[in-house]
Amino acid sequence: MALYSEKVMEHFTNPQNVGKIENADGVGEVGNARCGDIMKIYLKVNDEGIIEDVKFNTFGCASAIASSSMATCLIKGKHINDAVELSNKAVVEALDGLPAVKIHCSVLAEEAIKDAVKDYYERSGIAYDPVTLKMK
Repeated sequence: MALYSEKVMEHFTNPQNVGKIENADGVGEVGNARCGDIMKIYLKVNDEGIIEDVKFNTFGCASAIASSSMATCLIKGKHINDAVELSNKAVVEALDGLPAVKIHCSVLAEEAIKDAVKDYYERSGIAYDPVTLKMK
């Protein structure tokens, strides 16, 4: 049995939405000192709150890169309030699973998106619920 699913390998070898958005509306960065993975997510949000573009830069293993890629695919075109609902479990499911020792990579992807949304709200002066990170 292979360590990684075909989807993980596809998003690792051909990641989607890689790069940086100049003048991003929101930027989130998280890292895990234990394994060395660092993720940075950039958001471009339109006036209706729709994520028009999302990019990422990730330093890490195959699971970290695949999780970042899949997470950006899952939130692109969604409303900012829907993006914060993306769970690490949804990322794992979309990737057809991750090894148990690599689940933390999907958690980092979830946290990076939430950090980027928080940054977007703060830059835009939008009041938000710090627990759910949804605009009030």
